[in-house]
Amino acid sequence: MRRVSRITIAGVATAALAVTVSACGSSSTSSSTEGKSKGIGLAYDVGGKGDQSFNDAAYAGFQKAQKDFGIGGRDVEPTDNESDADKVQRLETLAKAGYNPVIGVGFAYAGAVQEAAQKFPKVTFGIIDDNKTQAKNVADMVFHEEQSSYLAGVAAAKATKKNHIGFIGGVDVPLIHKFEAGYEQGAKSVNPKIKVESQYLTQTAQEGGFASPDKGENAANGQIDAGADVLFAAAGLSGQGVIKSAAEHKVWAIGVDSDQYKQAALAKYKDYILTSALKNVEGAVYDLAKSVIKDKKPLSGDIRGSLDNGGVGLADSNPTFKKNAAMQAAIKKAEEGIKNGTITVKTS
Repeated sequence: MRRVSRITIAGVATAALAVTVSACGSSSTSSSTEGKSKGIGLAYDVGGKGDQSFNDAAYAGFQKAQKDFGIGGRDVEPTDNESDADKVQRLETLAKAGYNPVIGVGFAYAGAVQEAAQKFPKVTFGIIDDNKTQAKNVADMVFHEEQSSYLAGVAAAKATKKNHIGFIGGVDVPLIHKFEAGYEQGAKSVNPKIKVESQYLTQTAQEGGFASPDKGENAANGQIDAGADVLFAAAGLSGQGVIKSAAEHKVWAIGVDSDQYKQAALAKYKDYILTSALKNVEGAVYDLAKSVIKDKKPLSGDIRGSLDNGGVGLADSNPTFKKNAAMQAAIKKAEEGIKNGTITVKTS
């Protein structure tokens, strides 16, 4: 029987990791403890660690679990132009080395997690952003991205001075369509006549849509030239280019997944990061590790983050965002409507 759990909020911890290299790509390792599990095995998505967004949120959960539970861990980077077989090898290498749970960060790991989980039935595997696996030892960690994107759209519609906003998706896939759909619906709930520019950087992840800041910057430049003055990017590492362009043109950017206002690598642009559509990947990684290491009751099945359980939300770190009373009132009203069911957010 597949069990459903709720994602909780996990805080960010810091730790220093020694860098090593493996046959499956570059990785970092920390000392392990004795026992059945060496700790967490984490395999990153396209863009890798340092994207200040999706992968870094997973890394924050990885670090916090190590600190709180006194465990070790190994995190492994993707390689350029890798195959599904490379992903399978990466996960199996972690499982063979004694790491449990082993987590694939991103929907691209779906097939690899399915295959590895069948070969290692005593290891708990997790995958973020996919829920198509059938193995009993897999936790499918997914989110209602459309809900936080709806709130981002409300914020954008309240922030724009031109009634013209933009959306930039990294790759043209159903997951990113959820961000776009929620964003546009939220914006039009405030102003049905608002103009929404929409663009996808690539058709496939292999073309660099989630890993090319230059592509993000070029797309943002084009949307700003067309008149958009608030840009929301759901594009992983490529989103850094969108934020850079927005700051240089002195228009608003909306971050994604992590609170990008707080990211050190984006500090010089933070005054132009209005908010971020949060996805609690950190909490998902932490909770799965807790279920295996501490609770000894591994989570499995569909684990879904929503506004109701804190799995998604909107960051409020920027003082300008927090002080805008009209914007805050509109966001609160929208959030209440989503939670009580009077607002149904589209996913495509």
